[in-house]
Amino acid sequence: MKALILVDVQNDFMPRGTLEIANGDSIVPIINRLLPKFELVVATQDWHPADHASFAGNHESKKPFDIIELFGMQQVLWPDHCVQGTKGAEFHPEMKTLNIAAIFRKGMNPEIDSYSGFYDNGHRQSTGLAGYLKDKGADQLYFAGLAADICVYYTIKDALDEGFNAVLIEDATCPLNADEFVKIKKELQEKGVEIIQSNNLSSG
Repeated sequence: MKALILVDVQNDFMPRGTLEIANGDSIVPIINRLLPKFELVVATQDWHPADHASFAGNHESKKPFDIIELFGMQQVLWPDHCVQGTKGAEFHPEMKTLNIAAIFRKGMNPEIDSYSGFYDNGHRQSTGLAGYLKDKGADQLYFAGLAADICVYYTIKDALDEGFNAVLIEDATCPLNADEFVKIKKELQEKGVEIIQSNNLSSG
């Protein structure tokens, strides 16, 4: 069965958000057109406590995009974003959500970041997404959302490790760093990921 995985389509990643991705809102109408084509749709949601260690604002004399070592792992310090219960953490208001069967929240542990929708960055704890998808009989996963070169990328990598087939819908995602995304696309294709445009997706 085909499943659509919507990664972090949240206000703080949109233009004028605290961690804005250029043209991030352009994917919302594309996602809305994709929804009826899938039997199963799930979403991930960054859901950080305000004291999250990945926030630059929680480190004295540090600024956004500085890199530190955090509990033995390299960590980019991000602008505070997607704080639990805030408007910035909500899904984009124009994204249709009625078809979303389940939402998997991530990044809730204040001590470790969580780019992937499947695991935190240290692979210490599962979100339960893999088990849910397998229980539903989903084997072909299609990915959309933000940011293409970070959370979408890491979610796809974990999907492959969990034994799923993965397809990236390129025009339904946007990168934070376009140059990095060029390299990432090549890497994903070498791993067997198919990269398509939304108009190449058939119904059913």
